[in-house]
Amino acid sequence: MTSPVGRRNGRPRLAVWKFASCDGCQLTLLDCEDELLGIAEQVEIAYFLEGSSTSEPGPYDLSLVEGSVTTQQDVARIRHVRAASRRLVTIGACATAGGVQALRNYADVAEFQAAVYARPDYVETLATSTPISAHVPVDFELRGCPIDRGQLIEVITAYLAGRTPDVPRHSVCFECKTRGTVCVTVARGTPCLGPVTHAGCGALCPAYGRGCYGCFGPSDSTNFPAFVPLLRRDGMDTLDVVRVLRTFNTAAPEFDEASRREEEG
Repeated sequence: MTSPVGRRNGRPRLAVWKFASCDGCQLTLLDCEDELLGIAEQVEIAYFLEGSSTSEPGPYDLSLVEGSVTTQQDVARIRHVRAASRRLVTIGACATAGGVQALRNYADVAEFQAAVYARPDYVETLATSTPISAHVPVDFELRGCPIDRGQLIEVITAYLAGRTPDVPRHSVCFECKTRGTVCVTVARGTPCLGPVTHAGCGALCPAYGRGCYGCFGPSDSTNFPAFVPLLRRDGMDTLDVVRVLRTFNTAAPEFDEASRREEEG
């Protein structure tokens, strides 16, 4: 599934790809500013339509892929990207968990098309939105909506250095403790997905008195049968629980299973 490294002038080749998404994670790379200048000195940016008119063919040493697979053309294209890439890293909730567009997975996509488009017969789409890993092997998943720029820089530099990225796997609760944020659930009874959400945001929402929304998807250890009763204790009913689990990472297996379990009673 991988190809030989294609280097020019001794520099590894980087490619950035977009599938079904809002471009926010690619913009995070551009927002790296000074760090991006340093990275650009170390790599050849061979393909990155969001930030450059350069469009060089593979092979690539590292491909960053944003967005989910929503069309048959996407299926063929991601297979091409995988074949041309030595390492493939998915960035953001769309690429790692189908994105908010995966809400179509719970409904009739034909009804959505008819409601939105005057000529839905012109639109070719799959009935589902799926993560990149459902179609090709992925070397690393960087979660978030959008991703954290510090984590993105760590992933890029780690692969350039030939080591495994050092990205924490614990929950948002650890980040609250690290920054000294009082638990919004304990102190105020505010429903919060922090205990089951992957770290990476710096506990931004709890720092401002709001419960975590699960932007970074499920953490490595979740226990929804024990967690959901806490949401109910703090005032959520079945519909509230289903809705809070069906946002940016709705197709993540842990969130998907928990929401379906709630819906089915």
